[in-house]
Amino acid sequence: MIDDHQTLALLLFSAFIAVTLGITTWVSRNRHGSAEEFYAGGRLFSPMENGFAIAGDYMSAASFLGISGLIALFGYDGMLYSVGFLVAWLVVLLLVAELVRNCGRFTLADVVAARMAERPVRIAAGTSSVTVSVLYLVAQMVGAGSLVALLLGGTSEAARSWTVIGVGALMVIYVSLGGMRATTWIQIVKAVLLMAGTITLTVLVLLRFHGDFNQLLTTAAERSGHGRDFLAPGLRYGGEWTARLDFISLGIALVLGTAGLPHILSRFYTVPTARAARRSVVWSIGLIGSFYLMTIVLGFGAAAIIGPDAVRASNAAGNTAVPLLALDLGGGAGSTGGTVLFAIVAAVAFATILAVVAGITLASSASVAHDLYASLRSRKPHAKQYSEVTVARLAAAGIGVAAIGLGLLARDLNVAFLVGLAFAVAASANLPVLLYSLFWRNFTTRGAVWSVYGGLVPAVLLVVLSPVVSGGPEALFPGVDFHVFPLQNPGVVSIPLGFLAGWIGTVTSSEPPDAARHAETEVRALTGAGAV
Repeated sequence: MIDDHQTLALLLFSAFIAVTLGITTWVSRNRHGSAEEFYAGGRLFSPMENGFAIAGDYMSAASFLGISGLIALFGYDGMLYSVGFLVAWLVVLLLVAELVRNCGRFTLADVVAARMAERPVRIAAGTSSVTVSVLYLVAQMVGAGSLVALLLGGTSEAARSWTVIGVGALMVIYVSLGGMRATTWIQIVKAVLLMAGTITLTVLVLLRFHGDFNQLLTTAAERSGHGRDFLAPGLRYGGEWTARLDFISLGIALVLGTAGLPHILSRFYTVPTARAARRSVVWSIGLIGSFYLMTIVLGFGAAAIIGPDAVRASNAAGNTAVPLLALDLGGGAGSTGGTVLFAIVAAVAFATILAVVAGITLASSASVAHDLYASLRSRKPHAKQYSEVTVARLAAAGIGVAAIGLGLLARDLNVAFLVGLAFAVAASANLPVLLYSLFWRNFTTRGAVWSVYGGLVPAVLLVVLSPVVSGGPEALFPGVDFHVFPLQNPGVVSIPLGFLAGWIGTVTSSEPPDAARHAETEVRALTGAGAV
């Protein structure tokens, strides 16, 4: 039997889905079908609107559900995700945002192809972008499944599976019909809802402890069963050398990965100028920074009020810590306040998942159509624009199916942990080629291709051969053991390999670097002259 809070949450879910489908339908009637409209929303968004949309894209289920859950279970070590996700934005602001807006048009590959042979570079960059996007999508699907399982009593595997399928179907509809403009407005609505919900919960947690943060931490440590160790490094990433190296690997991946995420980079093309792109990032840093500080309060609040054992009993990976905290803060199970707060938080989390999957799906379908398809098929310019948009819509459906399948496989893993893997692949495959293209005068086409594959292949291979996939009770395939790589996050190995492969490819290339094209790209990147 479904309780009141479950019924109310389902009603709020339905209301959000109805509103977002309404936005999508309205936008689909007011578009003219061009590639610029579909991929970049006509470049008509203001810095504030785009800043909210970037924050909406970035504050995913991993942030809201996964990080708070990890802090509730592992204390200090769980905070690495909050710090890593936040510090990453400094890299984006200082090295990437303005230059990418000036050099590119729709995708990461545009930046690299500006001074290289287009076809091999676009195929390589498009392949890595789709891989990163699918990994990121899986995390959102797992978050959706955990949330609805909690809502329906936590017993129905069928409900989790159908939720993953439903989220996949909705994201295909959002992207296919509405493109970037609908996706952006969905992100803005979701960012406002998420900030409001997080602020409310944070205030309630602090009120519970009379504003005394020290008392909150002390209570969390007492209830954790680990005492003061809960507030010190080492509970999750301590002990053996592999755990400590995993800590370093994850930290590097989180800090460097954001600048290589396709769905974040594509947001810089939705504003009219590079200055607007830079101001967008400043807006988003303010929103994201305050949000991640609040996740720390929510994580320790869940440990202090709910207790790690109760969180783990509900969901082994900790993904349901925040909804359980909301239920308790509102007055507990059966109370009107608890019912309303739980329902609101569950609906906000579900809105978060839907909005993020729409943004990621759009970025990956753009890579398929604008980079892979356009490289493999030579058409007239006007015909190609039309065909690209058609292919992007079909690609959204294919990517949705792949994400659904992997989401069903990975449903017992922590969503923040899964996103950490996506960041590692992004930092290994996309960031080296992006930085080399923007800053290295002698970089060549071979260096670009080697850089992408030299980071992408080791990163994916090391994940497959890691304890994440096999060899343990929490692995994707617990019944088999073929893991030979000891770390759970491959970043510490695969990121240097991506940079090394790009350097080796360049110095061994017979192709001389094109000084004229580099000079043109450099002027365009730094001044915006000739930018689209």
